[in-house]
Order: sequence, then structure tokens, then C-alpha cells
Amino acid sequence: MIIGPKYKIARRVGAPIFEKTQTQKYALRMERKGKKRGFSKPKSEFGTQLNEKQKARFIYGLTEKQFSNYVKEALAKKSTNASQTIFQFLETRLDNVVYRLGLSTTRLGSRQIVSHGHVLVNGRRSTTPSRRLVIGDTVEVRPQSQNKGMFAGIEEKMKSVTTPGWISFDQGKKVAKIIGVPLLVPTENMFDLNAVIEFYSR
Repeated sequence: MIIGPKYKIARRVGAPIFEKTQTQKYALRMERKGKKRGFSKPKSEFGTQLNEKQKARFIYGLTEKQFSNYVKEALAKKSTNASQTIFQFLETRLDNVVYRLGLSTTRLGSRQIVSHGHVLVNGRRSTTPSRRLVIGDTVEVRPQSQNKGMFAGIEEKMKSVTTPGWISFDQGKKVAKIIGVPLLVPTENMFDLNAVIEFYSR
């Protein structure tokens, strides 16, 4: 197995944050490496917070500036649950919704699909991966793009994808609709947003 930058980053943060590291082969390799290394020095409180921030940022493929802006915006909404708000900001990005629908197996691929103009939002072409979707918005592949190679066999692939409850997908019309808001369930994620907030609140 070729070890590239993504493998090194995943090892550094201690979690399979990229799709290519979420395989049994990678897990077994990391288990063997862990046994060989034995005891490792525990991280400081700051180190732990930094690690959680890096995990969340890399999972969604965001720059430090993009990610910190989401956190700052969430913290500015003092009447809301900041962790839930950050999670909602991340999940409702257009590129993430395209990923959740199974149009691409990676968020990077989904970002390229959006950037290249293959997606319609509410019937209009959208090329902004960071566009934040709201309840009522619809998402679909542009008709002129449906015959392109990247979407070959996409119907079968999408059938094997479990769409989140806040997204409704009409198989017949091939149109997805945002019908709710993503809810943060800490045990279902590889990162701790409370630690992320503490990191930015220092």
C-alpha cells in the first residue's frame, strides 16, 4: 500500500478521516503499527483540542480560514447551541450534500462536481461548493451532465447509499430536497466539536 500525505495526516490525528483510510486493510496496518510503537505520550489539553479541530477540518476538506469562520459565526449566535450550529454549517454545504447523496465517493470529488457546474440548486446551475442549503432547497444533476462518464451507473451506486433523514431523495425524478436540519450526534462523528470550540475560545 502506497503511503501518501493523507495516510500521514490520518496517522497524526489518530483517526481514519479520509475515505481512503476507512478500509479494513488500513485499520489492520495501524493496529500493527500501534503495537510496535507501544506507549505514546498523551496529548496536552491544547494538543487534544487542536487534534479535534484538525480532524473536523480535514474530514470536510476546509482551509483553516473557512473552518474558523464557521466557528466564529456559530459562536456569535449566542442564543444557539454552538456545536450544533457548526455541524449544521458543515453538513449543509452543497458539496457535502452532493457527497451525502452518493454522487461521489469523496467530498473532494463532490466539490469538483459542483465547481464544474454539474449540479442544479432549485433548478439553477450552482458552482459554489460552500453554498449553504436550507429547508426547501432542491438539488439535482444538471440534465446535460447526466450522460457524462462520471455519472455512469450512478443510479445503482446511489441505491446503496443511506441518505440522511434531513434529505429526501425522489428516485424517479432524481431530485433531492432538504426537508430538515442535520442534528449533531457526538457518538456518530470522529471529532468533538466542544473541544473545537474550546480551542478557538482560548
